[in-house]
Amino acid sequence: MILQTLVALGPVIGLIALGYGIRARSFLSPSFWPPAERLCYFILLPALFINGTATADLAGLPIGLMAPILAGPVIVTALGLVIAQRWLDLDGPAFTSVIQGSIRFNNYLGLSIALALFGSDGVALAAIANTVLVPLVNVLCTLAFARYGSERLTIGGTVRSIITNPLILGCVMGILLNVTGVGLPPGIAEFVRTLGTASLPLGLLCVGAALELRSMGRNLGAVLMATAVKFAVLPGLGIAGCLLFGLTGEPAATVILFLSLPTASSGGKGEGAGRRFAPHGVHHHAADRSGSAVPAHGVPRDRGPHGLRLRGQR
Repeated sequence: MILQTLVALGPVIGLIALGYGIRARSFLSPSFWPPAERLCYFILLPALFINGTATADLAGLPIGLMAPILAGPVIVTALGLVIAQRWLDLDGPAFTSVIQGSIRFNNYLGLSIALALFGSDGVALAAIANTVLVPLVNVLCTLAFARYGSERLTIGGTVRSIITNPLILGCVMGILLNVTGVGLPPGIAEFVRTLGTASLPLGLLCVGAALELRSMGRNLGAVLMATAVKFAVLPGLGIAGCLLFGLTGEPAATVILFLSLPTASSGGKGEGAGRRFAPHGVHHHAADRSGSAVPAHGVPRDRGPHGLRLRGQR
């Protein structure tokens, strides 16, 4: 399993590195990346979810077990950070960045690894993870920003962003097509599948183009704290949940995978590549103001929190 995972990571790392190199060498115009990631976010990735969930054997997936094991660690982690906040030497905006860096996840990495490890079942399992985690993280970030951030957010705006989220809509549409027995008609099925196939290579290139490694030296204490929570506490709680509820096999591996994913770069100087790759629909500029470099989730300035600074774009 370890060797299989390492093999699966090879193309993912290669595409991210290639995107970073293309961006660093200005091989493509900076204006290329915003429409490319917009295409991925609004069309290609939802198509991948529609095809994956519409054609999967959902009846054989332990959705009822996966949901609480995915949600529980995220809720416990967020509550634990809130309790610990009084002892942390961080102002409010910087603390919201720590929360982001601790509970948000890089969707494209998760999808790519799940697909490489588990094939078409991996897409369906990843869709389940998204259906659970995207709304939950949205709500938790909204609450954190309302309490600790310099901007006030509305519950109505958050709910609206969730129900109009292209990834959630793709998951719901595919599930409905599956459970109703309608499925994807011939011709349309191949069209949707082809669109979805294009999402991961282009998306990972955009993720690489969004990286700004130099920003990681800013506010190093907050970065290390979020990193420790993200890669130790959150997956540790997920493993405990799998053992407690008896979840095994590919569903358990998917749960642990999505709870172990790094956060994606976002925000900062620009609004470019990589910013929509975990769209949780929360508006936030606190990380920029606090100078925190805690990696947040790669979503646009009008859709998500900011932490790790990007190379300037549009």
